[in-house]
Amino acid sequence: MALKLSVIGTGYLGATHAAAMASLGFHVVGIDVDPAKIATLSRGEIPFYEPGLETLLQEQVKSGRLTFSSNFDDAKDADVHFLCVGTPQIKDGLAADLTYVNASLEAVAAIAKDGALIVGKSTVPVGTAARLRARLLEINPQADLAWNPEFLREGFAVEDTLHPNRLVVGVANDRAENILKEVYAANLAENTPWVRADLPTSELVKVAANSFLATKISFINAMAEICEAAGGDVTILAKAIGYDPRIGNRFLQAGIGFGGGCLPKDIRAFMARAEELGASQALEFLREIDSINIRARQRVIELVRKDLSEDLRGKRVAVLGAAFKPDSDDVRDSPALDIAVQIQGAGAIVTVHDPKAMEPASKRFPVLNFAQSVEECVKEADIVLHLTEWKMYREIDPVSLKKLVSGAIMIDGRNALDREKWLAAGWKFRALGRA
Repeated sequence: MALKLSVIGTGYLGATHAAAMASLGFHVVGIDVDPAKIATLSRGEIPFYEPGLETLLQEQVKSGRLTFSSNFDDAKDADVHFLCVGTPQIKDGLAADLTYVNASLEAVAAIAKDGALIVGKSTVPVGTAARLRARLLEINPQADLAWNPEFLREGFAVEDTLHPNRLVVGVANDRAENILKEVYAANLAENTPWVRADLPTSELVKVAANSFLATKISFINAMAEICEAAGGDVTILAKAIGYDPRIGNRFLQAGIGFGGGCLPKDIRAFMARAEELGASQALEFLREIDSINIRARQRVIELVRKDLSEDLRGKRVAVLGAAFKPDSDDVRDSPALDIAVQIQGAGAIVTVHDPKAMEPASKRFPVLNFAQSVEECVKEADIVLHLTEWKMYREIDPVSLKKLVSGAIMIDGRNALDREKWLAAGWKFRALGRA
């Protein structure tokens, strides 16, 4: 008989995991304390943008394998419970807020049947899983806990869930591992790498991966600063070092840095946890990584002042992009919106366009102006900033666009546009790390 699954928390991670597991043939119930979210998902709708997810969700809801509820009792028959709740940064510090994780564990422990396995997928500080397992065994000695970190990329979440590049499981015994092997049997049949680890190592894998990625992104942005000072070209530098197999060419595109709801808060929480463990010096480099990332945003604003005026009052600035990355409507810690708000705060008239993130962006930053089309966004603009590398922006015709603006100045904050094409069309073109 197939295992029954529950997914606790139906945000981005939970909704994706629930729909994907149902598509593999499991009966899944998604649990969330937000009735409005449950109602939305039960209709086969998602309250955010993720390519392919809504179609998958609708198929699974229609099949009857996927249901949603705000009542934890509806999950009491589940063999495996996945904890997929958020771990935001606390308001007054760097550490992760574990309120939702702790509450979810308490709720699930109270209803879990004998032999049930609780599996954490949320990104948590190292040591959390062991603490939660000890608490679980106090409440429900017949249950067990494992940790199975997620490695989803926004814009590719469905693919990353159904066909992960590796599966990491932190377990305390063979039984827990065997249950997870049953859950992920389809992935194992595809020869997906399987890594068994202890609980603390499984927690560290996610934050270590995010820290390495952040380091690589900030490294190339640091090189962009040097290239600008020395008259070099960071795109050629990145291409050259990317041929070295020890380095690789992924994430070597200099620009305005990383954002979103995971990478920034995860590396900050990692630093906070290292300090608690008395190992803060080991992660001291992450402070500079964070600093370089924020500095990249300031350098765009410096270029705007250089091309327009130190006094930006009344200047019309068009911003292409609001989401922190393409193929997403996530505007949490978005470098694009951070830059837009700072320029608006300096007195400029800023208009923003994004193909998917207009609604969340306008809710978060109502002081900005928003346009429904690229043409409306750039009309009579003194300068245009390309800050999220959507495909539609790369395909813009610079000749046609030039007819709409007051000043044909383009700052490519993502090094994704064809510079020669824009120069040939008569634009003044700047990009970070290029002379």
